[in-house]
Amino acid sequence: MSLGIVFLSEVFGTAMLTLLGCGVVANVALKGTKGNNGGFLMVTWGWGIAVFSGVYVAAQSGAHLNPAVTFGLLLNGKKEYAPGVPVDFVSTLTYFGGELLGAFLGAVVMWLAHKQHFDVEPEPASKLAVFSTGPAIRSTPWNLITEIIGTFVLVFVILTFGGTPSGLGPLSVALLVVGIGVSLGGPTGYAINPARDLGPRIAHALLPIKGKGSSDWSYSWIPVVGPLVGGGLAGLVAAVVPIIASVAA
Repeated sequence: MSLGIVFLSEVFGTAMLTLLGCGVVANVALKGTKGNNGGFLMVTWGWGIAVFSGVYVAAQSGAHLNPAVTFGLLLNGKKEYAPGVPVDFVSTLTYFGGELLGAFLGAVVMWLAHKQHFDVEPEPASKLAVFSTGPAIRSTPWNLITEIIGTFVLVFVILTFGGTPSGLGPLSVALLVVGIGVSLGGPTGYAINPARDLGPRIAHALLPIKGKGSSDWSYSWIPVVGPLVGGGLAGLVAAVVPIIASVAA
């Protein structure tokens, strides 16, 4: 498979992820929408369906949709990211680039769909929350720990039971994301994906959103670094689990 196909697959898959994922947050958070005040459970299920859709769209590339997943596969020692796609420096950057661009584009399309509601929403914080995550209690070390733990669960389960997201199955990954959201998502909004947070945050900064306020760049590194650390740790631990099991047997 060519890296061009991999790139486009990740772009379209991750764009679908953020279009629907950020879209459900918009439906809940923005003034006057049909889903306004739908609650956190509606958000978690919406993100789960967003993952389900994105995995199907990006099946050709293995549907990483997330630099933390790509990084976890790298540190796990996988030889291929997807059938015919060797793990190397160029392919890694191809996945990262496709994921980030796709996340940005999906957020832009989401904004277009909700443009009138962004215009009438009075709270800048609600507008930013549609695009990117933020902590319930702001504490750099604890917010970072939360993102590390949530992403560790995501990538460890994927690696342990499926190898790649498409191998595990779109529905299983979707339910896993819902489970992480309802269990671990309260403190930080569970970015668990650097592209999912950074791409839409860049879109928030660049788009002509009426009364949007700050993009909160001082927090923005946490949902990037935390998931990468969590995904990397998951890759390393998942590589050791079969060795421990074989020794124990």
